[in-house]
Amino acid sequence: MKKLIIGGIVSGIILFVWQSLSWTALNIHGSQTQYTAAQTDILQALADANLMEGQYFVPTLDPANPISNEEYYSRYVGKPWATINYHESMENTMTMNMIRGFTADLFVAFLLCFVLLKNPSLNFGNVFLTCIAIGIISYITIPYMNSIWFQGNSIPDLIDAIVQWSLVGGFLGWLLPNKK
Repeated sequence: MKKLIIGGIVSGIILFVWQSLSWTALNIHGSQTQYTAAQTDILQALADANLMEGQYFVPTLDPANPISNEEYYSRYVGKPWATINYHESMENTMTMNMIRGFTADLFVAFLLCFVLLKNPSLNFGNVFLTCIAIGIISYITIPYMNSIWFQGNSIPDLIDAIVQWSLVGGFLGWLLPNKK
């Protein structure tokens, strides 16, 4: 129980600290949040369109006026497209976002420790490699798949997956095995 608690708390902190550094001081995700000088015009056009808050893929099929796939592709292939996460009002929710992020990191760290501690033959190598495998699985199933469909840059997410789960794996590989 002691290893579960210590492993969960310290691993959650490792995840949170890496994610904080990755998005701030190291700016690994800068390519995913680029500046455009047209931002005022874009935001005004979105506000003028009276969008409801939500996620949009533009262009997409109008459910009220369906067209064939052939017609859709003939209209839009070779023309601009976008994915939009639209919010009507920007709010400063950094404190709550950080609390939610830290809570999520603690939760996944405890889950990881719980699963790892079920293995009676833990050693540094299998803990470390299991953690890296979990990072790569999480990267491939969400950020990488999204980058395939929406043609985004997921390399920053790959860096995060490998670095943060290697750090956690190194710590848990040291902590969890029964030392003789």
